[in-house]
Amino acid sequence: MPLAAIFGCAGLSLTAEEKSFYQEWDPVGFILFARNVDTPDQVRRLTHDLRETIQRDDAPILIDQEGGRVARLKPPHWRQPPPAELFGRIHARDATAGVQAARLNAAVIGAELLDLGLTVDCLPLVDLRFEGAHDIIGDRAFSDDPGVVATLGRAAADGLMDAGVLPVIKHIPGHGRAVVDTHEALPTVEAPLDDLRATDFRPFRALSDLPIAMTAHIVYRAVDPLFPATTSPTVIEEVIRGELAFDGLLLSDDLSMKALKGGLEARARDAVGAGCDIALHCNGDMAEMRDVAAGAPALSDSGSARLKQAQSRVSEGGIDDADERLAELDELISKSAG
Repeated sequence: MPLAAIFGCAGLSLTAEEKSFYQEWDPVGFILFARNVDTPDQVRRLTHDLRETIQRDDAPILIDQEGGRVARLKPPHWRQPPPAELFGRIHARDATAGVQAARLNAAVIGAELLDLGLTVDCLPLVDLRFEGAHDIIGDRAFSDDPGVVATLGRAAADGLMDAGVLPVIKHIPGHGRAVVDTHEALPTVEAPLDDLRATDFRPFRALSDLPIAMTAHIVYRAVDPLFPATTSPTVIEEVIRGELAFDGLLLSDDLSMKALKGGLEARARDAVGAGCDIALHCNGDMAEMRDVAAGAPALSDSGSARLKQAQSRVSEGGIDDADERLAELDELISKSAG
């Protein structure tokens, strides 16, 4: 079995040290960021080389291409997708148009990704927008309405899968109430469990059939006052796998974020030990990656089955009418602004 980890890399091409490390540890897959992106041909070479190092043509390669301020692929080579908030506004005026626009937008994103060898997009974000919360979510959220978020999240996930790319719902079981940025500190959500069930949890429960989810580095005091969801067996077993009935592939959020305590080896061990199928480490720092590799176990049989099930949800061919879908999307957005 491969290592239960997904790693980043440092630059636009692989170093000899990176190739040797990936060959030694055989991670499940990889994730790219803006530092890894220059031109379409360069990204294609990089995704090819990453898979070549571990000799698995189907190794998942992820990216965060949400739109708005979270877009690793940028002009002039790629389209700048709008933030999720726009589709919530369209939905408020015309629900059918909002759903159609969210699906078209994700399909066009997916077509761009698949062309580069990228097979998983960390989209849709189905956290709610809360007044007074930290703006790390902000316009990345579709809405403050759980029903609208679930509907548009479903449309976006379907659009990606139309294009042959797997979606990731995040940040389960809900990041919207956080008052600090998990990149910098650990948030604690004080809301009662009944409030969480009525709001934050609802989109994730509605989308529990989707293939992949990413955890939140957040303490939910009503569920587990000690550990964030990523390293909490209670949150993962009782809420994510239990109450929300999510049985897909569960990724940790980035282990290098400052929300988590302890060394990277312990973080990886604790995340997988708590119930995450795969530990995600993003920054490409070699020393940190070695620590994660030391702490992460081999992918479990259940994790392997979930990965295979996820990959079976999409076809390899993708779509061949991305330009037509983009034209239709542009028309919907133009009408909504009129």
